[in-house]
Amino acid sequence: DSCTWPPPVVVVCGPGNSGKSAFARLLLNTLLARYKRVAYLDTDVGQPEFTPPGFVSLHVLEEQAKDLTMLYLRAPKRCFFFGDVAAHKNPKLLLSYIFGLYDYFLKELYRFNVADNPHKSAIPIVINTSGWVKGIGLHVLSEILRYISPTDVIRLNTTTEGKNLPGGAFWLDAHEGDSQVNLVEIHAAQNSPRHLLVKKEARMIRDLRLIAYFRQCLPRDFPIFSSDDLVQGIAAIDPFQLPLSKIQVIDLHSQISGDSVYDFLAGTIVGIGSSSSVPLSTECSSPWCMGLGFVKAIDIPGDCIHLITPVPHQLIENVDIIFPSCIAVPDGLFQVPNTVDDITARLRDL
Repeated sequence: DSCTWPPPVVVVCGPGNSGKSAFARLLLNTLLARYKRVAYLDTDVGQPEFTPPGFVSLHVLEEQAKDLTMLYLRAPKRCFFFGDVAAHKNPKLLLSYIFGLYDYFLKELYRFNVADNPHKSAIPIVINTSGWVKGIGLHVLSEILRYISPTDVIRLNTTTEGKNLPGGAFWLDAHEGDSQVNLVEIHAAQNSPRHLLVKKEARMIRDLRLIAYFRQCLPRDFPIFSSDDLVQGIAAIDPFQLPLSKIQVIDLHSQISGDSVYDFLAGTIVGIGSSSSVPLSTECSSPWCMGLGFVKAIDIPGDCIHLITPVPHQLIENVDIIFPSCIAVPDGLFQVPNTVDDITARLRDL
């Protein structure tokens, strides 16, 4: 039997541009060759693997990902909306989301008492972490490692030593003794000037993920040959109309005052959720997030929020929570062109 029992709990960590994401994806495919299902907990809100930016998400995969591109979006099993691309504004909230999802995984997917579970249906998990490994980023990573107590930690390094994580089981205090974790260190193969482009690339990749996400608002066979086609197609979409008076705005990062809430929301990307979702625990009482939306307009006299989102209509009917975000809208994506009549007609034909 090629399966380890109990299944491994693997944390992949390292600085940005160390190959962490590519390694995590390859590790997933390797585990899927041995197990029927593999869980993936993505804690990197800036560069997630399967969602747009701003999410902490738990996925359960049943087949290998043949598409290893950065735009391979998947619907998560459970997710929380953090609403920012870095932990520095509210690391405590981010950690509560991560711990809540891991607790959910343990409860629902990692029960391996042989007497209670003779078929051994527990599954392994890969935890992807942020490439921000200094200051608050290092604190968040250390807290994740302490809480999860993984069986394996894969630490990737770059050729720039000052950017790498500390050596050994750095997350443990001296009095905690030796960790039983299997610590694997992977060094960079060669020097590369690509680290100079990381910040620019990170913003570009976030924009591409958001564009791919909102592209789902259009029919699959909608012809797009240029960025203008995409912008005009999205501009022609009839937005969902949500009753403003029934919407609760949960300001995760204390960004807005009560008087400016609607002015703040217009023209921004938001998370959407429902109060009917059951909290994970008293420590993590935030509702699940259904997905992202773009607030096209707010009609206060008409008691209406106009929202563009690929979330299915049957779920939108239950939306009564909006999470404001700090996520930048990709340049030009939601610009309204001078005329969209021809695009609207094309959408109707489809």
